[in-house]
Amino acid sequence: MAPPNESKPTPEVATAPKLATTTGTASPASVPSLFSLEDGELTVGGGKATLLSGVPGSVTLTPFAAAFDPKTSDAPRDMVNQAMANAHRGAFLGFTVPAATDRAPCRVGRLARPRRFMSVFRFKTWWSTAWAGECGRDLQMETQWVLLEVPELAGAGAGYVLVLPLVQGSFRSAIFPDEDDGVVICAESGSKAVTATDFGRIAYVHGGDDPYRVMQEAYLAARVHLGTFRLIQEKALPPMADRFGWCTWDAFYLTVDPAGVWQGVSEFSNAGVPPRFLIIDDGWQSVNRDDDPPHEDAPGLVLGGDQMTSRLYRFDECARFRGYKEGSLLHRPPEQFYDKTMPKAVVRKAVEIENTAKAKKKAAQGGATDLSSFDARIAQLRREMEQLLVKRDAVLAKLCDDIGDGDGEVGLKAFLKDMRRRFPGLDDVYVWQALCGGWGGVRPGATPLDARIVPARLSPGLAGTMDDLAVDRIVEGGIGLVRPDQAGYLYESMHSYLAGAGVTGVKVDVVHTLEYVCEENGGRVALAKAYYDGLSKSIAKNFNGTGIIASMQQCNDFFFLGTRQVSMGRAGDDFWFSDPNGDPMGVYWLQGAHMVNCAYNSLWMGQFIRPDWDMFQSDHACAAFHAASRAISGGPVYVSDSLGGHDFALLRRLVFPDGTVARCLHYALPTRDCLFKNPLFDQQTALKIWNLNKFGGVIGAFNSQGAGWDPAEHRVRGYSHCYKPVSGDVRPADVEWGQREDTCAMANATEYAVYRCQSEELLLMTPNSEPIHFTLQPSSFELFTFAPVMAVPGAGARFAPIGLVDMMNCGGAVVDVVYSSGGEARMKVKGAGRLLVYSDVKPKRSLVDGCEAEFEWGNGGKLLVDVTWKKEKDGVSDVVFCY
Repeated sequence: MAPPNESKPTPEVATAPKLATTTGTASPASVPSLFSLEDGELTVGGGKATLLSGVPGSVTLTPFAAAFDPKTSDAPRDMVNQAMANAHRGAFLGFTVPAATDRAPCRVGRLARPRRFMSVFRFKTWWSTAWAGECGRDLQMETQWVLLEVPELAGAGAGYVLVLPLVQGSFRSAIFPDEDDGVVICAESGSKAVTATDFGRIAYVHGGDDPYRVMQEAYLAARVHLGTFRLIQEKALPPMADRFGWCTWDAFYLTVDPAGVWQGVSEFSNAGVPPRFLIIDDGWQSVNRDDDPPHEDAPGLVLGGDQMTSRLYRFDECARFRGYKEGSLLHRPPEQFYDKTMPKAVVRKAVEIENTAKAKKKAAQGGATDLSSFDARIAQLRREMEQLLVKRDAVLAKLCDDIGDGDGEVGLKAFLKDMRRRFPGLDDVYVWQALCGGWGGVRPGATPLDARIVPARLSPGLAGTMDDLAVDRIVEGGIGLVRPDQAGYLYESMHSYLAGAGVTGVKVDVVHTLEYVCEENGGRVALAKAYYDGLSKSIAKNFNGTGIIASMQQCNDFFFLGTRQVSMGRAGDDFWFSDPNGDPMGVYWLQGAHMVNCAYNSLWMGQFIRPDWDMFQSDHACAAFHAASRAISGGPVYVSDSLGGHDFALLRRLVFPDGTVARCLHYALPTRDCLFKNPLFDQQTALKIWNLNKFGGVIGAFNSQGAGWDPAEHRVRGYSHCYKPVSGDVRPADVEWGQREDTCAMANATEYAVYRCQSEELLLMTPNSEPIHFTLQPSSFELFTFAPVMAVPGAGARFAPIGLVDMMNCGGAVVDVVYSSGGEARMKVKGAGRLLVYSDVKPKRSLVDGCEAEFEWGNGGKLLVDVTWKKEKDGVSDVVFCY
């Protein structure tokens, strides 16, 4: 059943296209299946292409139409009809085992080689990334899905095949490599008390000519079959998706405080880039460690890692926020007393402590016996950091003491009330939380809930993943797990308080700790269902059904079980402004990896949620590189700038003066010619991503070479020899116009105007033109905006709307275009700056909001006119070109 009080989808969020349906009277069961399993071979296309050979007799293949009963599905009727129309394209892959078990790895055959594939696998508990290969041994552990290229069937109904591990009953599954190019599907419950022998629906295979529709149709089939989640087109997006925001994480880490938050929002607003949403990240909660006094905040928490053995001991804010009194910062704003260099000073001191501890460990490993100098240095640094924190706390206490004891609100509610008085455009305030409450869960005995410390146990499938500090610390401290039947009370206790304080949403992090503690709680599926059900109901009740961003959630059982209410989630791992481990390439090597993770994860995550490409820092060495990807990602745009650390010129290329953004209609995905490539360290591939605007398309090309997964070392590392220029080509067909019903007609244009963002060139192309060639330096990019060229009736002119070229997603500023029979091209454009259109004829005049406006027109059809921001019209200008 769906959770109560769900928000209904609005028309603008039905961004996923309706899938094509077949016509005619033939029933799905009468259409031959694309797949067959005979004589130990899994084939597709009537036996024309072999996918797996040496398939054992215990493996089964069941056509979707034979396994699925439409009458039992809770999905909307149109979705069921679409799934049934494509039923012949899919089948369930499964197996049986002779004895009941809680973990059943089954070799399902040998992948025929060479067979190019693209996959996504978990490289940490929480994070997934892309991996390309062409044989079974190239697969990685904990693979979430595999997209196979079947070129011998291109144009015959199955040029691509998706192999999709599923959830069945109490088991989830993933793909693993085996010797001799074997492919293993492993089903696991996570509890020795939960066993089974029959896994006949543990995976799904689906084929088609269009790789993007193959993904859509396969996840639609999973949706109507499982009934445990909802697809993105069934849910509304949170309003913050169209707004600019600021996250406090990199500015403060765990030391976030009211005055610092106020100062940060003020800096953006004063510069004309107002945040419309704020995320108060980790550090605001009331947490402590098991050896701390039970009713006091843990002292000295600064860097990420310090808090991972801490547990929630109360549901409201920590002392720094709890002591705030209404009117404090209205009466005395931070610029009068707050030292905005203090947060960085504290962080630098904590980093010194961390680095000294690492040096001590290295010395010990090298055989040193006298480590007293390291201990003395660490003790001195801790004293210096404590002095800084004492000074900070004294300033905050003095601020509130100045107000006296009035009758106003106190704590987080008072702070947010004052924030909205001072910054009335601040629509949304989200706060961070871990799925289990805090990183270490809930402290037993500290709340009315029944929590107990459960030791953390990693599943065998995670043994080959990357070493992770978070995992080590969680294993060290265990999880204070609230009883599963009280999960709903946990979220209601937290969220009802937060909603009453003015919080409009939560960033839910550290999602997959649940699988560490499922042994005595019914297994991972049952435990996840209990927690996700409680979370979904609380979000529906307290945060309008949409107020949630999921993070550290990139495992298939979250998406199959936890996305009934969630409509936005992180598509990549963390943005790292520099290498935490001191790689010689410094700030550069991780930037491309972050971008590639986001792009390829969006292929599957975009079926469930709108992918969030994460925050970045606008004053970073690669800030423009990240900004360009966020501009066309189709997701939210937000930064984690430190106080005083902003590039407002760059931000104005992303954000309108009212704090909204020019968001694309779709979510960005890799182009077809990148699907089976490695844009991280093959020394030749540029990452290209496509997206759609209302009146055009956009391709982003990025040189992301230089780092990636090392299968031998089981870590992400730098490939410095790949950090060099790469070249590529762009053509109109790179834009997947047909992925949305409202943009598919643009695929039929006979000519396109193409604008290059970086070089500011305007070019013309036909579908048969030679492609545009580009060369990109390391960590650089180019954005190509495509606009179909249309005839202006009665004018003898050809016209194409490019958009506001001072914005990175210039086409996203075009609100409307109408061609009148009187020889006029009429546009509505949001924003300010230079409006560029292509026109092969010089117009007689141009009008902006009814007034004559000067314009520039040059050879090549480059037509420019300036527009200004009209606050009274929500920034939208009416522009007319008269011929």
